[in-house]
Amino acid sequence: MNAAREQRVPLSTIAREWSRIGVTGFGGPPAHIAMLRALCVDQRQWLPATEFEDGIAATSLLPGPSSTQLAIFCAWKLRGGPGAVLGGICFILPGLGIILGLSVLFLAREPPRWVAGIAAGAGAGVPAVALRAALGLVPASWGRVRGTRSRERRWFAYLLAGAVVGAIAGEDLVLVLLACGLIETVTVPRRPPGPHERVAGAFPVSIAVPALGSLGALVWVAFKVGALSYGGGFVIVPLMQHDAVSTYHWMSNAQFLNAVALGQITPGPVVQTVAVVGYAAKGVRGALLASLVAFVPSFLFVIGGAPHFDRLRRSTHAQAFLTGAGACAIGGIVGVVVPLTAGLSHLWTFGVALVAAAWLLGLRRSVVIGLLGCGLLGAIAALAHAPVG
Repeated sequence: MNAAREQRVPLSTIAREWSRIGVTGFGGPPAHIAMLRALCVDQRQWLPATEFEDGIAATSLLPGPSSTQLAIFCAWKLRGGPGAVLGGICFILPGLGIILGLSVLFLAREPPRWVAGIAAGAGAGVPAVALRAALGLVPASWGRVRGTRSRERRWFAYLLAGAVVGAIAGEDLVLVLLACGLIETVTVPRRPPGPHERVAGAFPVSIAVPALGSLGALVWVAFKVGALSYGGGFVIVPLMQHDAVSTYHWMSNAQFLNAVALGQITPGPVVQTVAVVGYAAKGVRGALLASLVAFVPSFLFVIGGAPHFDRLRRSTHAQAFLTGAGACAIGGIVGVVVPLTAGLSHLWTFGVALVAAAWLLGLRRSVVIGLLGCGLLGAIAALAHAPVG
């Protein structure tokens, strides 16, 4: 038993500190991980560094938002199930409240012209954000297969499959993700797992057909985001884009770009984007339902699986699955750049997109600042009477 459990960190402390991270955690998973490490390892010394790093490794093997799962895991280490639930909720709710308020403003039928300009400008920066997210995931994924010619060839095949599906049929990406993961699992030669390495039910192998109707469709889309997405927060984009825009017509392509931008510039988990899609589909109740469905799996995975994380991290099955699914997810993020770019409807937005690419891909600067800058350019364009509708 570690010192933190002996001291029994008060639930009020967990609520306060995890809420603080939820309010100030701009910048996505890298920022969240850094803030959790500073709090739990460096400042309070609640967790040893090795235990924290093991938590990162284990949650990266799970589907869904990894930084949210890491926040839940750290709170679980301090106060068990009650701490995990409280910490996760406090981490999620601040960003959810902010993004709901912004959804009401940005998805209004007739928003003020300057608001429409900000939305169009920020949305124009999203394709560059997607490319940057994909490129950032490549080194770790490629490192899993580098040096083995057959695995390298399969990695490129998974990447290509994800890119094609992400570009033309994003709603099917979850099936391809699972297929690539399972192919890699059965293809990679390995020794039989020992009794302490066997992981039962670590990954879903079948998909239930959702109930008919728009509410059932929204639940299914949110479930894919929360329980069947591998490879980082941005893989939710190809999983949602086709469903939200083409299949169910909850929002236009331009509005979906706005949703992704809002998920990037608000604090807390990037997966909050699903709340914007839920709001477009069914108003506030749709946003709350989509968020609930998307985040509940993370609580279940961590609270139910945390005692077995060490075995999961050492499991050759889990590592192989993530190698295939992760490469496919990277391809899916690259592929979705095609429909995202197609959503740019005015000449000036293409100019903003090029500026965003230079800032994010050329200079490698902050995503949040980049999107805010794009929004400012959009507001200026709107005030100059450029088309924004």
